[in-house]
Amino acid sequence: MYDIQSYAAPRSLNEAADILRAGNVTVVAGGTDVMPQMKAGRLKMQPTLMNIRHIPELRGISQAQGTVRIGALTTMTELLNSALVRERFNALWQACDHFASDQLRNAGTIGGNICNASPAGDTLVPLLALDAKVVLASKPNGALATRTMPLADFFVAPGRTKRQSTELLTGVELPLPPAEFISEFFKFGTRPALDVSTISIGLAAVRDRKTLHKVRFAFGAVAPTPIRAPQTEAAIEGKPLDDATIEAAVAAAAQEIHPISDVRASDWYRRELVHNILQRMLVHVRDS
Repeated sequence: MYDIQSYAAPRSLNEAADILRAGNVTVVAGGTDVMPQMKAGRLKMQPTLMNIRHIPELRGISQAQGTVRIGALTTMTELLNSALVRERFNALWQACDHFASDQLRNAGTIGGNICNASPAGDTLVPLLALDAKVVLASKPNGALATRTMPLADFFVAPGRTKRQSTELLTGVELPLPPAEFISEFFKFGTRPALDVSTISIGLAAVRDRKTLHKVRFAFGAVAPTPIRAPQTEAAIEGKPLDDATIEAAVAAAAQEIHPISDVRASDWYRRELVHNILQRMLVHVRDS
């Protein structure tokens, strides 16, 4: 029915890379994106369907040498239950708390959310603000090899990334934040969770009283891909977080976003949401 001719369930990353190297593979983990897209005809299934849920190298949240690694198979529920994520990466924890329903959080994986590459992907915005990198594995010359790239360079277009067909996303790497680090995430939709974002905003920075340093902003559902916002960051960086600075940041954001009008909201409405919510977030950070 779906042109699937074989099914594979590798037990190691090495085995999975061999299957991908052979070509014509659809990868499935939680299936919360792949299965609905397949049934709706939006995803062309390849002859081989590969289930990666049994690969231990793709699991777990670990910390070493100033870097936190989140395995691609880590579910939203596991991220929510992680003390490390909640204490050090609050924006990511908040995004998972607003992710779909309990059932989907139990199945949906961070790797799947990244590879689905939706402009409104819930975890993508905080991950961008947190300077995440993706790690990809393959066997280009018969030996297992990995490459790493900033998540900000990974997205190409809606549903498209720089992952090659022979590569598997193995995990995400985040720099462990310094002291006085803050991060916030806000998602607006018709409902708090069971809805696709109309817009979303992620903020990360190091706070020194009422001044922010190493500022990083990211926006979702306002461009063909989730985006970083360097002009908005520059408007805040190292400046007292007073009303004038906040207004400058809001004005800069208006120049960096490029929303569309669709069934969820108009271009105008998305711009108004970004203006009002970004202003509210920054006032909250200043006054907290």
